[in-house]
Amino acid sequence: MNAVKVAAIVLIVAGVLGLAYGSFTYTRDTHEAKLGPIELSVKDKETVNVPVWAGAGGILIGGALLLFRGRR
Repeated sequence: MNAVKVAAIVLIVAGVLGLAYGSFTYTRDTHEAKLGPIELSVKDKETVNVPVWAGAGGILIGGALLLFRGRR
């Protein structure tokens, strides 16, 4: 399996997941302070929305890569 086929499959899977879920969230540490025995930290929850056109585009480009690279 060459790199083009792997990239095409990854694009198709990412496109399907993007269409199925629509968004994903992650948590990141923004501030952290240590004052002697006391530790303070702030964690922000971020949400990233995946546009429909990006998911559909990933599926189309991945499919095109599989079809046209396979004919050569």
